Amino acid sequence: MSGPAEDADSRTDSANGDTCVVYGIDELVVGPSRNESDDTPLEIREDAALVAVDGEVIAVGSSEDVTREYPPENAETAIDADGRAVVPGFVDPHTHAVFAGDRSDEFEAKLRGKEYQEILAEGGGILRTVRAVREASDDQLVANLTGHLETMLAHGTTTVEVKSGYGLDTETELRQLEAIDRADAAQPVDLVATFMGAHAVPNDREAEGYVDEVVEEQLPAIANQGIATFCDVFCEEGVFDVAQSRRVLEAGLEHGLTPKVHAEEFVRLGGAELAAELGAASADHLLHANEDDVEALVENGVVPVLLPGTAFGLGEAYADARAFLEAGAPVALATDFNPNCHSRSMEFTQTLGAVEMGMTPAEALLASTHSAALALDLEDGTGTLREGAPADAVVLEAPSFAHLAYRFDTTAVDVVVKAGEVVVE
Repeated sequence: MSGPAEDADSRTDSANGDTCVVYGIDELVVGPSRNESDDTPLEIREDAALVAVDGEVIAVGSSEDVTREYPPENAETAIDADGRAVVPGFVDPHTHAVFAGDRSDEFEAKLRGKEYQEILAEGGGILRTVRAVREASDDQLVANLTGHLETMLAHGTTTVEVKSGYGLDTETELRQLEAIDRADAAQPVDLVATFMGAHAVPNDREAEGYVDEVVEEQLPAIANQGIATFCDVFCEEGVFDVAQSRRVLEAGLEHGLTPKVHAEEFVRLGGAELAAELGAASADHLLHANEDDVEALVENGVVPVLLPGTAFGLGEAYADARAFLEAGAPVALATDFNPNCHSRSMEFTQTLGAVEMGMTPAEALLASTHSAALALDLEDGTGTLREGAPADAVVLEAPSFAHLAYRFDTTAVDVVVKAGEVVVE
């Protein structure tokens, strides 16, 4: 624990009452390990405690030392972990969580053997959700999103990226981003907005002409609105080719939006190499990435975001997480929550990462916290519980973080702290 020794009264007085103390932690996951000789990628403290003031972690150390300097009885919020594990709040770096309508019948169709691209070609899939979103009111979009975020928060997720892309016209894309902004202000989860007007080609348009609209009309309006941080594109066979994707992302850069790419999901088209070329924050999906893609992403500092829930829902092969990990990439995991992948739990995502992609529970947790924050260019300590980081923490009803991947019948989350305040218990 850092800082000069003081008596307890001065410690608590300086906090002005906005102090949160979590103590009696059997296993505290602080963040990524700083010691390459460790047999785990995580920095773990035993018999630990942490203190937050005004939403920021200010002290991490042994439970005895921390509680001596910051007596729990003097804190505004005191949580006795009572021998349980505490981990950073989860970061979900890839969702399409603002939508309307229901597509459960398409799930049944896929179980009967219909391919995703076949459903899309028939006017289903993304285009079906576009119609529902266009018909929904602004208030309904906000209500739908906040309802999903409540579920995510209950499963320990405290930061979520949310994409537009179910508008496919300027007006509705702006409405989706406005809904994200309103939901961000209405509930505890921090939201990061991504513009994805290039999510699909409207069924009455050709790809090239629609890209012209995204570049010349939608992007200037999105930039003027000022909500989105990133610009994403579905670089995929039958959707947007590499040249079209480059046009969208380069135009996004001109408007101050950092690139992200849906890459190599159904076929290897070149989206990962494009992400590397443009220095994208992340390349996502990557089910069909090869060794050259891995090397290019690692060399250019692009975070690979893997979405095992998508493969699970589609019955497809999973991305090769081990290839990225062995190359030194900060692999991130995400739910890809959308009407075609109805999973809001980063816990289940970690289970799939471990069981289906060969990640250890420690690798899966790191991919759901610190590495996921890197995929969103969050460099304020989000996804860790180090001193100076946002005080976003999850108290498990288990003695070890391993229960996050191990236990998939019900949630292992007991208490969620966001910015030093209890928001789920």
